Amino acid sequence: MKKLLKLAAVLAAIVAAGAYYYVTLPAINIHSAGFWFSLIFALAAVTGIVAVYKIFKTKTEIIELGQSKLIRTLLGIIAASVVVFLLGSLLSSEIINAKKYQQLMDVQEGDFATEIEPADFNSVPLLDKASATLLGNRKMGTMVDMVSQFEVSNLYTQINYQDKPVRVSPLVYASPIKWIANQADGIPAYIMIDMATQETECVRLPEGQYIKYSPAEYFNRNIYRHLRFNYPTYIFDELSFEIDEEGTPYWICPVKKFNVGLFGGQTIGKVVLCNAVTGDTICYDIEDVPEWIDHVYSAELLIELYDYHGVLKNGYLNSILSQKGCLMTTDGYNYLVKDDDVWVYTGVTSVSGDESNVGFVLMNQRTMESRYYACPGAEEYSAMDSAQGQVQHLGYTSTFPLLLNVSGEPTYFMALKDSAGLVKMYAMVNIAKYQNVAIGDTVAECVKDYQNLLKQNGISSAENGTGLEMKAVIEKISPVVIQGNSHYYITLAGKEGIYDVDVSEYPEIVTYDVNDIIGFTYLQGTKLCEVTGIQ
Repeated sequence: MKKLLKLAAVLAAIVAAGAYYYVTLPAINIHSAGFWFSLIFALAAVTGIVAVYKIFKTKTEIIELGQSKLIRTLLGIIAASVVVFLLGSLLSSEIINAKKYQQLMDVQEGDFATEIEPADFNSVPLLDKASATLLGNRKMGTMVDMVSQFEVSNLYTQINYQDKPVRVSPLVYASPIKWIANQADGIPAYIMIDMATQETECVRLPEGQYIKYSPAEYFNRNIYRHLRFNYPTYIFDELSFEIDEEGTPYWICPVKKFNVGLFGGQTIGKVVLCNAVTGDTICYDIEDVPEWIDHVYSAELLIELYDYHGVLKNGYLNSILSQKGCLMTTDGYNYLVKDDDVWVYTGVTSVSGDESNVGFVLMNQRTMESRYYACPGAEEYSAMDSAQGQVQHLGYTSTFPLLLNVSGEPTYFMALKDSAGLVKMYAMVNIAKYQNVAIGDTVAECVKDYQNLLKQNGISSAENGTGLEMKAVIEKISPVVIQGNSHYYITLAGKEGIYDVDVSEYPEIVTYDVNDIIGFTYLQGTKLCEVTGIQ
């Protein structure tokens, strides 16, 4: 009987440990805090089982349990584990490793005038995540065959897809009951939003190729459990949802790398790519990650690394006491598409909490490449207040701005949203003289208003023109009427795209004909390029 009880106790411990592992999914890795918690919990559970067995089956008194060699050994291992965890935490902290933390990110100095090209509004995201979420939910509401069964995930990863800034987010099951009804087939679609044009699409996957692996699953197809069973020692950072250039859905799963002690100095060492349809995985070293992948380093991790670089440059004590030379990022960030990658933008200010920036930093989410641009001027929230002040009678609120090169000037660009979260207008604020605020119902109108402000205030760089430049032979020119206004659509020999000229703004366009040479500036668009000046 005693042997059966021992066997039952062992089996119960094994089942309990298996259930705990299946639910909590700790990485079997000494760099994981969860590993130490799980180890201490498991040892405590075993100690408790042994103690209960001795009390009820061997009639051992509670006071005599401390004399048991096995219990003393188990308690010793628990105490040693706690000491290792606490000591490892202390030795991993920036208090005694300030230099190592400060050097985690290599930040190069950049030159705004030569490296930041004039803004191409075909690749500038005009929406923030909140606006994208609103558009995605509204699009989902129109999908009558799916809306009762699925909802849109709140992930909305921003990526560069076919040279366009888009946010993508998978659908999820609307409830556990809907999961039971649909999990055999999987999730049939994902939402894709063009951040420049606001076009929203529900991309339906081919039948038989639905998303089978995601956080919305409950058992072995849950993406976290699937990854843990395939990579039991990996410590994963924030997962993101992306699509490749063919539109195939994947989970991008960065693997944490700890560079300081047991738990400190986190960067990314590897990336696991998981096909969301088949569950197939492949692991890349960080330097071998395919170029179509955009979201390896999260924005939060990049900002944390830059803050270490800026705040700890003169040591930990200086960062707390005199704070000489300490710089940190501002409270907010946005995204830019540059060099076929997604870069995190945020301003850089002093730790004193003043309302001005000393520059800004761009950080590549795939490679961690970071470039700092000295560009003193207004802090982003001051610029947002200036823009909102121009439309205070409408009650619009501003998105967090991007710093762009507009007409050669460092310029904050932001969208203005109504109370429903819809983008209604656009604003540009000169970073050096943030009282110069331009407002427009469209991006083109905003740019023209901003151009006029620069000229009126004698800023010489305004002579550089607005937008991109073009000079070529007219191949075809056609008059059209748009909302009661006369326009000309032009195509150029050897050039792609259609260029839209507003006759009320540029009446001289009527003097041009086929085979004439024309020079103009324009704003890049996905379907039409809007002309902003004829040379």
